[in-house]
Amino acid sequence: MKNFDKIKFTAMINAYCMINIPLLAFCTPRVMELDEKRAVARIRLDRRTRNHLGVMYFGALAMGAELSIALKCLQAIAQSGQKIDFIFKDFECQFHRRADSHVHFICEQAAAIQDLINRAAATSERLTETFEGFAIIAEGESKDPVMSYKLTLSVRNRRKDLHG
Repeated sequence: MKNFDKIKFTAMINAYCMINIPLLAFCTPRVMELDEKRAVARIRLDRRTRNHLGVMYFGALAMGAELSIALKCLQAIAQSGQKIDFIFKDFECQFHRRADSHVHFICEQAAAIQDLINRAAATSERLTETFEGFAIIAEGESKDPVMSYKLTLSVRNRRKDLHG
């Protein structure tokens, strides 16, 4: 994804969130990378995302994890031209260390997310699949994960002619 495309997609995500998910818009996420292999979102550590100990708040970490998977999902739905709804069914995470700076949330299963949306485009059945990701501190030398996570994505095509 080119730099202009990242800026454009970031603006689209933030506009969508402003209307539909204002809490995520409040964190002002940024698209860092989005291609056929992986999706990377960044949430800055600032007064809006910091807790009383000066590290990223649990809620901001959860939103970043969700967004890293939703980015590819949104892109694939837009490319499909179908009316596909998605929601996260469950969330499991492990915290490994403090998130004391900006955080990148990385999902390296973009191809599997694309495949799930392609399958959903062809059926009226609800499909679910679990995806994994991890978060790292954006700056610095350490690439040890701050957290690792799994989210189950549930999708369904709303197109009327598929529902008989």
